[in-house]
Amino acid sequence: MLPDPHWLRPAWPGVTAFMTTRGLNFGRKAGDPAEARANRAALASPLGARPIFLDQVHGAQVVQLQPDWDDDTAPQADAAVSTDPALAVAILVADCLPVLFAAPGGVAGAHAGWRGLAAGVLENTVAAL
Repeated sequence: MLPDPHWLRPAWPGVTAFMTTRGLNFGRKAGDPAEARANRAALASPLGARPIFLDQVHGAQVVQLQPDWDDDTAPQADAAVSTDPALAVAILVADCLPVLFAAPGGVAGAHAGWRGLAAGVLENTVAAL
């Protein structure tokens, strides 16, 4: 169950960002996959957009979010750009950093661990945004 929407914070005009603890399971690779799916689906209502979770692999690949992606079809990548207000960028981290970007017309998020940082994930994300 998600907490009340008070955890949403304005990050840029028209952009909302939030962070949770591992007390909420959103990851499919550890824990209960059914619980993760339910938690992911429950995010859409308070966010006002459907979050897209990538298959993160500690690389530098950046993708443009697509409306037909879901938990089973989102590609392997460690950063995403969204120019569609109906699609929310979602980044999962443990000991890596979530880096969020906002610019007129779009938002982006990067999963920035040492491998991705060394490979240029942040630079690639800025270039794609």
